[in-house]
Amino acid sequence: MLYTSSGLNKLLKQLNDECERIKSVEKTVFTFCAAISEKLEDARPEYDYASSQAKIKELNGKIRKIKHALNIFNSTTVVDGFDITIDEMLVYIPQLTNQKNKLSGMINRPKKIRKEQDRYGSPKSYVEYEYVNYDIDEVTKDFNEVTELLSKAQLALDSVNNKALIELNI
Repeated sequence: MLYTSSGLNKLLKQLNDECERIKSVEKTVFTFCAAISEKLEDARPEYDYASSQAKIKELNGKIRKIKHALNIFNSTTVVDGFDITIDEMLVYIPQLTNQKNKLSGMINRPKKIRKEQDRYGSPKSYVEYEYVNYDIDEVTKDFNEVTELLSKAQLALDSVNNKALIELNI
């Protein structure tokens, strides 16, 4: 069967959720309490250990196949316009995001700030100013370029994840 990366990730989430649901139910029913006066069989909740384990094993097998297929897809599929694989893009996007955040902080910083406290938080007995040591216009230009590049990278990744097909039988 053919899937997109996005489709496989959604299926992976469903399978993980189903596996966790079974485990959660299992935790609530694999032991039970009964009063001495009760018949154990009347108090015993429904629970089939073998069936639960078989279903978890089946789900885990499907999860492994999907993750393996996604790993191969991510390490071999090149993102259009960037000449890097998806797994590299998954590292590159956070790097661009960090750079954008740093530049944003630099742009929004006043050129001159009066420092009224020392590094320990005590008031200073003298007047001191802190100055930026960079060209704000240059940082603004870099910020705009990084923002645009980040947007293009995210769109390119979304495009390949929603269009490229992966063959997988699960």
